[in-house]
Amino acid sequence: MDSIEKTSHSENVLLHYHGGNIHQEATRLGVSIDSIIDASASLVPFSLPKPLQNCLIKAIQGNALKAYPNRQHSLLREAIALHHQVNPSMVLPGNGASELITWAARDAANNGLSILPSPGFSDYKRALQCWHGKYLHSPLPLKWDSVFPQRFPLEPNSSVIWITNPHNPTGQCWSRKSLESLLKTHRLVICDEAFLPLVPNGEKESLIPCIDDYSNLIVIRSLTKLFSIAGLRIGYAISSAKRLQRWKEWRDPWPINGLAIAIGTLIMNEKSIMKNQVDKVHQWINEEGAWVQSNLQNLSKIISHPSATNFQLIEGEKSLSYLREKLAQHRILLRDCRSFEGLGANWLRISLQNRSHNRLILKTMHQIIQQNS
Repeated sequence: MDSIEKTSHSENVLLHYHGGNIHQEATRLGVSIDSIIDASASLVPFSLPKPLQNCLIKAIQGNALKAYPNRQHSLLREAIALHHQVNPSMVLPGNGASELITWAARDAANNGLSILPSPGFSDYKRALQCWHGKYLHSPLPLKWDSVFPQRFPLEPNSSVIWITNPHNPTGQCWSRKSLESLLKTHRLVICDEAFLPLVPNGEKESLIPCIDDYSNLIVIRSLTKLFSIAGLRIGYAISSAKRLQRWKEWRDPWPINGLAIAIGTLIMNEKSIMKNQVDKVHQWINEEGAWVQSNLQNLSKIISHPSATNFQLIEGEKSLSYLREKLAQHRILLRDCRSFEGLGANWLRISLQNRSHNRLILKTMHQIIQQNS
């Protein structure tokens, strides 16, 4: 493990880089947002289902914008609880997963040293730094096979541990069995399952069924990825009722807006909406993931790593910064991986698109690599 993390101002700027900075990139490139293929943000490439569009229209025409939202989020909490078969007191909706990560970090800071498997999502560090929490990076192997789920590779200890399942940015899906052992040894286990609903058969690896037995477990979910609704900001945490009551006392009075409450409640209540979307996304990932992975292997000087979800991590023999910038000039955005501890300029992450966009991305990558070889 590395020494306790300390970062300079310039490093912090980089660590807070996030995919999906389409507004800033469009301004920098002098192009319209609509002309960009954004493969830096891991969102599904589908339009919002019609029932959800109608839900938003109805909410706007009703009181969702005029009235203050229900501070208890009772209907939404009950819908989420019913979906996951847990008590509503063990559910807390949030302003996206990021808000909930912030409160999880406050608990983590109060429980000692946090272990951050690396490379990993930089928002955990951002959240810990809010509370002056101490953390260590624990390196993950940067080679893995293509059979998922896999055993979580880090050995248990008595610290706080942050898990992303499937892992971001590698795309590895960890088995529930290997994660359960961590619950028996760690003071606190925070499991970010934002991408898990996208993984074919991924729900079998969720830690949510362990909630009743382990008060030291926090599971964080998001509807952003599955429904491509990043602008609505809606996620939820599942943990002990006592812990979530404490979070409610810490947070702002109205963290979730009326539109997010309306659409979130409909998604979680209507099983057909969720099932249809999940089936559609799983088929897309099975088809496009295999197609992209196969075609990436045909690119010279590029190593493509297996993924269980809707993004692929690629590695270059040398810096891929030139490739990312040239692609941006062609109005294609890939994720800069320098914000992931342990990765550098040799790495990029590609989020799956529809077939025509995936084909264009790979064709343009091939042309740029050939021109620079």
